[in-house]
Amino acid sequence: MKLLLTSTGFTNPKIGELFVSEIGGPIGQKNILIVAYAQNNREQFYVDESVKEIKDLGFVKTIIFNLHAPINREKLPEFDAIYVCGGNTFSILKKTREVGIDDFIISQVKNGAIYVGVSAGSIIAGPEVKIAGYGNEGDPNDVGLADLNGLKLTDVIIFPHFKESLRSEIDSFQKTVVEPVVALTDNQALFIVDSESSLIE
Repeated sequence: MKLLLTSTGFTNPKIGELFVSEIGGPIGQKNILIVAYAQNNREQFYVDESVKEIKDLGFVKTIIFNLHAPINREKLPEFDAIYVCGGNTFSILKKTREVGIDDFIISQVKNGAIYVGVSAGSIIAGPEVKIAGYGNEGDPNDVGLADLNGLKLTDVIIFPHFKESLRSEIDSFQKTVVEPVVALTDNQALFIVDSESSLIE
């Protein structure tokens, strides 16, 4: 499995270049599924930016799946990449379950699709999402999500949008879990291939 976990997508050109290199072949023929759940204008702005950066890289065969609606899996093709946008982590994870796309994402990635996570999308790829609500800048669990298990595509827990002032929060959280916690600045990404990982910056 291949996962490219980021804070802000492809704003760092090196991350986008790696994605293009790893997906291989004529990128105009690659199917990309963009999973999004915008609950306000600010979140919609970032979703629109994610869609734009995918298209700016040359990908034209994109399907935007809005988590506001149920999924019809029979109408979805096989995908070369699954790109999960940011937003409120708890809301996004809950909606992926409600509309039934969580299992679809897992099966696609296990069958070779590259998983790209942006912020919340990076967090839900891991074993659990408790870190999303941790600290002064955490997401509120307004939806009352009780099952905090992630998609479990990796055992790494991502802390996106890291800055040095949050170092003590990261260290404190790491003491509460056995899995490794990786803090990513907005300019970094963690590229995971099976059990091997490398930091892109």
